[in-house]
Amino acid sequence: MHRPARTIERGRRWLLAWFLCLVAAWPAAWAQGSTAEVTQLRVDRTEDGVLLSSTVRFDLPPVVEDALMKGIPMYFLVEATIYRDRWYWYDKRVASAQRHMRLIYQPLTRRWRLQVSSAPISHSGLVLGQVFDSQQEALEAVQRISGWRIADPGEVDPEVAHTVDFRFQLDVSQLPRPFQIGAVGESDWNILAVRKVRLQPDRPK
Repeated sequence: MHRPARTIERGRRWLLAWFLCLVAAWPAAWAQGSTAEVTQLRVDRTEDGVLLSSTVRFDLPPVVEDALMKGIPMYFLVEATIYRDRWYWYDKRVASAQRHMRLIYQPLTRRWRLQVSSAPISHSGLVLGQVFDSQQEALEAVQRISGWRIADPGEVDPEVAHTVDFRFQLDVSQLPRPFQIGAVGESDWNILAVRKVRLQPDRPK
């Protein structure tokens, strides 16, 4: 009489185990699809604030490159967050900055255009940009950041150590709707690189 109940219970346990394995494996599979790597990351305290310079290396996945060549713009998002060390509690977030980039290929002129802004770039907004003759030149401009101010002087205590979280990614949320649907869960659309760096206190003079 109890055999059906036991069978149902075993089935539930098997489904739960399968689901947990799937959840555990999904982030790893997603990360493996990324070819991006932060090869250089430097953060400096200056009179103008905290400045960040970085280099991210990656190859465009075939689906991303194909979309670009058809005139579909690609959006990249760079984020930097500064946390102040606190021995008695969680580290405190004291500053953050974003860098939005829009890369588009213009088939008629065979040139590449890159727009950079501290806010999301709308399709109709007026944002100045650079024009490049080749894909390689345009990607190098996307991959390199020099002297980006991520915090004002008064936001970071010079006598306390801090940690800077750096994140670079292809922002699929700004793609046209059909591409967003196709990109969800697809590792071919994943360009992601993260890294941390320590910002040490200023040495007393």
